[in-house]
Amino acid sequence: MQETRQAARQRRRRRRLMVGSTAGLVVTGLLVCLALTMRPGSEDDAGRAAATAVADSQETRTPLSPADTKAPTPSPSAVSASPSAKAKKPKASASPSARKRSSASPRKAPAASSLAGRIRGKVTYPGVATVYKAGVGDGACSYGPSSDMMIAAMNTTDYETSKACGAYVFVRAANGASVTVRITNECPLPCAPGQLDLSEQAFAELAPVSTGRLAVTWSLVSPGSVGTISIRYKVGSNPYWCGVQAIGHRNPLARLEVRTGGGWRPLARTDYNYFLSPDGSGCGKAIRLTDIYGEQLTVNGIALRPDVVQSTGVQFARH
Repeated sequence: MQETRQAARQRRRRRRLMVGSTAGLVVTGLLVCLALTMRPGSEDDAGRAAATAVADSQETRTPLSPADTKAPTPSPSAVSASPSAKAKKPKASASPSARKRSSASPRKAPAASSLAGRIRGKVTYPGVATVYKAGVGDGACSYGPSSDMMIAAMNTTDYETSKACGAYVFVRAANGASVTVRITNECPLPCAPGQLDLSEQAFAELAPVSTGRLAVTWSLVSPGSVGTISIRYKVGSNPYWCGVQAIGHRNPLARLEVRTGGGWRPLARTDYNYFLSPDGSGCGKAIRLTDIYGEQLTVNGIALRPDVVQSTGVQFARH
């Protein structure tokens, strides 16, 4: 009887152990499933992995067209969001080399620079004024007697083979006195570059004639009231040889040309201020005058009449 009761107790203990183990296994399984279900991104990762695999397989199977090989055009947002992209687009105006090329690029000189020779407009020259007896006012420029004695002789260097003839020069002394003279003569050596030999009448406007010499500055001017230009053919001119002279031009004369069958022909200038046509071509034909500023005047109707002053009715502009 006692053995029967002990066996019954042992059977009950084994059933409890079996139930507890089964319950423990069930609980453990439930916990494992719950943990797998709650892991973040498990489904998304699986989906992305599958999509990547599909995309990769398509790219390897599909050949690229020529258009597909070109670099893609970035979107505006991508460009604006990339500081490096902005830095790689320098402006042309910001290039130092471009500015250097622009500032160093050669420029054409104005006509006055190439035509003027030594004496140019809007330039003040230092020099010395001396005095001489001008007589009737005639001189190396071959203008003849002058009714206006505000005249001067230019030093040989600046006279430049009569290129200074007819120029109007404003002269100012250190004491503030000034005078405007017309160049009608040449002052030979020892007159130095920059030196003006004034008539007694003109020198007296600056200082007493007895002073004899004083420091001055001078510059070209274009006076207002000078009348019109005249043309004169030299004595002895004919259809086979002639010398032509312009008188009364407001600005220094740079060139005198005559019209020939082949076009305009420039004549050589002498130190006595005539332009010569040694073979007579253009004598008695149209004449074209050019001043040191590049202005050109064409004169027609001047007859081949030696030693006669003939008015043209034209004049150069003021400067």
